[in-house]
Amino acid sequence: MSVRDEMRQLAREAKEAARIMAGLSSGVKNDLLQHMADALEAETKELISANEADLAAARKQGLPSAMIDRLVLDEKRIGDMASGLREVAELPDPVGEITGMWRRPNGIQVGRMRIPLGVIGIIYESRPNVTADAAGLCLKSGNAVVLRGGSESIHSNTAIGRILKKELERMGLPAAALQVVSTTAREAVNELLKLEEEIDLIIPRGGEGLIRFVSENSRIPVIKHYKGVCHTFVDASADFEMAEKICINAKVQRPGVCNAMETLLIHKDIAETFIPRIAEIMRKNGVELRGCPITREFAPEVRTATEEDWGAEFLDLILAVKVVEDLDEAVGHIQRYGSLHTEVIVTRDYANSQRFLKEVNSSVVMVNASSRFSDGNQLGLGAEIGISTSKLHSFGPMGLEDLTTRKFVVFGDGQIRQ
Repeated sequence: MSVRDEMRQLAREAKEAARIMAGLSSGVKNDLLQHMADALEAETKELISANEADLAAARKQGLPSAMIDRLVLDEKRIGDMASGLREVAELPDPVGEITGMWRRPNGIQVGRMRIPLGVIGIIYESRPNVTADAAGLCLKSGNAVVLRGGSESIHSNTAIGRILKKELERMGLPAAALQVVSTTAREAVNELLKLEEEIDLIIPRGGEGLIRFVSENSRIPVIKHYKGVCHTFVDASADFEMAEKICINAKVQRPGVCNAMETLLIHKDIAETFIPRIAEIMRKNGVELRGCPITREFAPEVRTATEEDWGAEFLDLILAVKVVEDLDEAVGHIQRYGSLHTEVIVTRDYANSQRFLKEVNSSVVMVNASSRFSDGNQLGLGAEIGISTSKLHSFGPMGLEDLTTRKFVVFGDGQIRQ
């Protein structure tokens, strides 16, 4: 069977399965996710063994350390995948929810009901935990899912998919509701993107190159997230100890992820005092700083930032630092160079915090908290399907509700239109 025929058959089977998944009760879906979580933990050794094959190949290919970090499956991350499935099982089921009801002058009642989208295609790189996270969210929201991971994680993804599909079969549910593409052929992505009759939504997760390729070649609606250029603005009134903790966490904890801080903005009134402090603590944590002229005035060892640095997603221990005149300049800089992902202000000035919240229109805006919280799990959505930086139809971390749409429902008593 050709790759084209294989993808079409896979998608058609998913579409048939989606009709069944859409009608499942919340209890059945929750039981399924609980069984899936138990199965992942029970098969920890198998998953680690499969992951080791991927890691060995990644090191042989010389993949960057940040990508290898995202690829790793250890006991903790497998436990986190299982916990994510259990958390999704505990969340309210959005399917069937009536989100409004009103009565028209002729007596008919009109409302809107949440329904699944149908078949969701996820195209992603590196992170094998996406396989479990996406499966849990899509199945709980009554959808079927087609998962196409990168070749670098093929053994891990296939193993996770096999374990999860067994639980669908064990409960007498269609295994085709969860499809993991087993071929690493590049043309598989091209073929999936043509299947607008079978697949309702495509969500790419990975580097900017992948997402632009998917967006430019898909016949299917795409949820986009090109990159995460996240800013932290340390205002004049900021508590320095708080600001340091937030900045270190945002940059150092996991520099290779999209919610890591990439640019630090500092109010000019505190530059002379704060810059030497933050530069020293960043240096101790192995962070390379690239700064504006004022930054280098107070920390001469800092490299000179280029224009390209302000819009860069480094995904590494590299941080751009700029001194700004005031809140207006900070907001303007974010609007010019940001990617609509996550922005933070550290301040004790209530008025400034409120202005920042209102004037910065990224998908997540925070006051006095690390940008690392920009994550569906951390924000209470359970596992997330991805982070959308496009405003239609979802914006920010995407949870269960974002995998549904709404239909109109009408209740009458024999009315006819005059």
